Amino acid sequence: MSPSVGIPTRSTVGGVVPSEGYDYAGYSRLAGPLTEPAATGYRVECRSLLPAEKHRTGAVVLMALAPVLTAILLFHLLRPTHRTERGNGGPWPFPADMVVLVPIGLIGLLLLVDVVSIVYAMTVARDPVPVMPEPGTRVAFLTTYVPGKEPLAMVRATLKGAVAVRHSGPMDVWLLDEGDDPGARMLCAELGVHHFTRSGVPEWNRAKGPHRARTKHGNYNAWIARHGGAYDFFASVDTDHVPQPNFLERMLGYFRDPDTAFVVGPQVYGNYEAAVTKWAESQQVLFHALIQRAGNRYGAPVLVGTNNVVRIAALRQAGGLHDSITEDLATGFEIHRHRNPLTGRHWRSVYTPDVLAVGEGPASWTDFFTQQLRWSRGTYETMLRQYGRALFRVPPGRLLSYTLMFVHHSVNAVSWLLGVLSCTAFLWLGAPGTQVTASLWLLLCGEAAALRIGLYLWNRRHNVSPHEPEGSGGLAGMAMSALCAPVHLKSLGAAVLRTDSRFVVTPKGGSASTDRLRTFRLHLVWAALLLASLVASVVLDHTHAVMRTWAAPALVIALAPVAVWSFGRLRERRAGAVRPAGSGQEAEPALVTPAASTPAGGNGAG
Repeated sequence: MSPSVGIPTRSTVGGVVPSEGYDYAGYSRLAGPLTEPAATGYRVECRSLLPAEKHRTGAVVLMALAPVLTAILLFHLLRPTHRTERGNGGPWPFPADMVVLVPIGLIGLLLLVDVVSIVYAMTVARDPVPVMPEPGTRVAFLTTYVPGKEPLAMVRATLKGAVAVRHSGPMDVWLLDEGDDPGARMLCAELGVHHFTRSGVPEWNRAKGPHRARTKHGNYNAWIARHGGAYDFFASVDTDHVPQPNFLERMLGYFRDPDTAFVVGPQVYGNYEAAVTKWAESQQVLFHALIQRAGNRYGAPVLVGTNNVVRIAALRQAGGLHDSITEDLATGFEIHRHRNPLTGRHWRSVYTPDVLAVGEGPASWTDFFTQQLRWSRGTYETMLRQYGRALFRVPPGRLLSYTLMFVHHSVNAVSWLLGVLSCTAFLWLGAPGTQVTASLWLLLCGEAAALRIGLYLWNRRHNVSPHEPEGSGGLAGMAMSALCAPVHLKSLGAAVLRTDSRFVVTPKGGSASTDRLRTFRLHLVWAALLLASLVASVVLDHTHAVMRTWAAPALVIALAPVAVWSFGRLRERRAGAVRPAGSGQEAEPALVTPAASTPAGGNGAG
């Protein structure tokens, strides 16, 4: 795929691509070469991606057509002249029509807002101009460890990578050990790494709050309370992420701007063998390649816990890492509410497309669904609990950036619910809601869907992953986003109702959870509902082609992960490679709430 401005392709990075593996070193310099900052008054500079686009005319046409046709579809379907007229149809026809019509209208509105948000992101997406770091800054490089949850071999790889990170100033590597493990202490002594534990300290192991026991944010906040004053910044990676040697060289320069609170990079999965892992990374392209870059326009990219550098003074002003399932998102949002007391300006953040750490992704459907439940639950809780407090305390541009990100994340879940509600209402009750011919309906929907997919495919040219093949269309990523709809809906409902649930840490170190039929129980419930509705439409002779056409893809989405898993098991059986029953780790996807503790290291990145 074509690179963004300053993004070298595989064929040009470093001359040639290594014959084995992936060019992680080349992709760690995607933002361009390091430059010298202004002698005084440095502010982070960003360059727009759109002016460097070779086919700008095509991009502009696509950006204009997509929202226009989506709006035409919405208003045409809801025209008063298309409203269903009934005579003496009994007590329920009109309410039933509204049950179909209102979801249709809301879906159209959500899709319009989502398309507008993508077009907005395409218009404002920017990459920061990298600058040389200020020499002499004091940096702590942190990662966490949960004994019994993460293998020491994985911790060793991460710590060895951290020790090799280059920095022109004092830098200490720290392991934040949740359990004061003797093996971890020995490993730290061997590698020359500082060891920290809050184990046995009551004030750092509370039932809730910033020092909640058995949570990543509690572990970090304890370290900050004890050692944070000795450093200007801390860099951090998840336990399963190995940093590149130029990690600090590519991130620290942006802190020459006194208002920069944190800098984040993209998430890339190095265990790129399992199909689920590949598809899960492909699913994230739109977020890391476009939405985060759009955040640079107003200095408001989201804090991602997998790899970042944070100004300790800004974090302390915001009250430390927040008590949340996704403490990174909640903390970054809170930081953006505050002002730098030295300048009076709001704190800002920077997203760099440089791939500066390579970690592990979910290798099974069980782990993928668990990860998606946690991420989406944390996002919805931030929306519901923090957004209102930021309305008058965050600059409008930054609030808009967060708003569009939240809307984009919510469309999947809400559209799934409304779509299933409207089509099942018709299939059972025969209420079409609107009188539009099937051919016109399908034509309008088809054009709007094609343009939305076109936007997605176009933006893949800005991909930041070294794994994606040149010219990849990312169909697997789009499919994974669709498959997540029932999962995201469940977490949205749980966030609204504030239900409690147990937490399952995503297995790390190559030990994927075992998939079983009950892994897909949520999708199977939806599939049963849709299948029963389609059968009912035949029995009741409710034959509107659009509603059946709408229900059929939803049924495919619900059954697809089960079908893929079943096909994989069949291939394993034929190859004689099926593991004995009960082998491997088994972890059921579970919703997470603040009432359930998040083990340190088991953050939103999973």
